[in-house]
Amino acid sequence: MSISELQMGLVGAGGVVVVGIFAFNKWQERKHRKAADALAKVGVQEPLAGEPAAGGERVEPVIGAEAPPRPTPTDQQLRDASARRVPPLLPPEVDERADWVVRIESIESVVAGQFYHAAAQHLDGLGKPVRWFGFSDTENRWEPLNPHGAARYHWLCAALQLVDRRGAATEGDLAHLAAGLQRVCDAFMAIPSPPARAEAQARGAELDRLCAGVDIQIGVNVLARDQAFSGAKLSGLLHTAGLELQGDGCFHSRDDKGLTEFVLSNLEPVLFSAEGMRGLTTQGITLTLDVPRVADGVQVFERMMALAQRIAEALGGVVVDDNRAPFGDKAVGLIRSQIEQFQGQMAEQGIPAGSPLALRLFS
Repeated sequence: MSISELQMGLVGAGGVVVVGIFAFNKWQERKHRKAADALAKVGVQEPLAGEPAAGGERVEPVIGAEAPPRPTPTDQQLRDASARRVPPLLPPEVDERADWVVRIESIESVVAGQFYHAAAQHLDGLGKPVRWFGFSDTENRWEPLNPHGAARYHWLCAALQLVDRRGAATEGDLAHLAAGLQRVCDAFMAIPSPPARAEAQARGAELDRLCAGVDIQIGVNVLARDQAFSGAKLSGLLHTAGLELQGDGCFHSRDDKGLTEFVLSNLEPVLFSAEGMRGLTTQGITLTLDVPRVADGVQVFERMMALAQRIAEALGGVVVDDNRAPFGDKAVGLIRSQIEQFQGQMAEQGIPAGSPLALRLFS
């Protein structure tokens, strides 16, 4: 081998060593960066308005502004975080079938009221209701967030309702919540963990189809025959029967828990009011049973029919259906069987009629 070949060989070997050292350094750099990112995921919350920062300077959170760089958690903060209890995945009040739940974690506790109102600013216009919960470290349980409360939480969650009577949540609804939460969490130095949106949207669409198949209301009319009904007499009958006039202009029959069983409204386009009942006359009234929102629907229907018959007898009217055909035993029996059928389907789907979940879905 010539001297030139030897020199070229040494140069090549040196190049391999240099490349190896460079690659090793890059691997070490990537390893350390990954470790730092893992620590940053449990980053320190920005001090709230009015609270001093760790260095003594007051730092005000600015909603909507670009988040400052996350400081690396101290050893003490990491020890405190590891000592805290990890909460159950979901609060008992939420249901994975009906809610899209985003958990939020912060090393430093956040004030419930401040977080709630900051979130409200960024979630304005959201098409579906959102419920908020915080995990109490002392009580070891999730609890509803008090919008005006001073309680502090390291863990929070937002539960977006996927379905109501307006339909299923859209991709836009989920994206709106995710983006708004990210901006709020950046301001408070917290970390949201939103689940997959596509799966939640598909789940909501399926649940909406199930709800649409059992969403029925039963209406019964009582029409005046020879003389219009007197508002004063009607009001007296309804108060005796235990119905109460509410702000929606209807009389409500309520169960022992205060939940509406059925409502009685004016057949004419005039709302009932306490001050107007004395001078009011009407050609008829309508009683309505919202089947998915009422437990023991058949019994409630029978009580509603009994009241309709009492009103007809007392005021000189007749009980008819939506087609103004008199109710007979056959029609009453058919309605009973329909109520049993639809409420049975709801029970099979794990959404009993009149349950808290049913009241949310059919609202």
